[in-house]
Amino acid sequence: MTATTDESVAPAGRAERRRDRRKAEMIEAALQILAGVGYQGMRFEDVAERSDIAKATLYHYFPSKDALVSAALEKLTADVLTHLGAALDTTAALPAAQQLRALIAEQLRILTVLYPEVGKLLSFPAPWPAEHGESIKAMRRRHDRIFREVVDRGIASGELDCPDPSVALHCLHGILNHASIWLRPAANPDGRTRDAVVEESMRLFVRA
Repeated sequence: MTATTDESVAPAGRAERRRDRRKAEMIEAALQILAGVGYQGMRFEDVAERSDIAKATLYHYFPSKDALVSAALEKLTADVLTHLGAALDTTAALPAAQQLRALIAEQLRILTVLYPEVGKLLSFPAPWPAEHGESIKAMRRRHDRIFREVVDRGIASGELDCPDPSVALHCLHGILNHASIWLRPAANPDGRTRDAVVEESMRLFVRA
């Protein structure tokens, strides 16, 4: 029996990393195209061209357009939830009101800096096939649950005060999604406008 050597394992590891990088590039290209022209306008040819690969290679990784769209939406949602979870982790010892402020600030950063396609894809979506429509609803629920749990804790502790948390959260996401349309890092280099949006958003949850 021949022992596995480091030399035999290394090439396989490099090949797997190359596959992962290529797959990530395809997903990123799909997200950009989806954000620009929507599901109906997205074509495999365009994804392949933007990824600088042959169409046959794209089919090797994703057997159908819907398989690619599903992977792209899941990757986007996972990344967003990871960033929001990190914001909560860094404020875990702080009161709920400060946790909520951190979540709002991070959500605004996601929408304007990290993933501007989020607002375009999920906030004001064009018609989606049923399978993706249900996936998007599930993704929104996963996302909204993070905010709702913090708001509920804040209300229970008396830090936050809003008559209807569900309405307040809908309004919050409306504010942030709309802000993502006009608030761009280049026009807000010092972050003061972004900070002002965060503070005004907090007014939904704290009575004057």
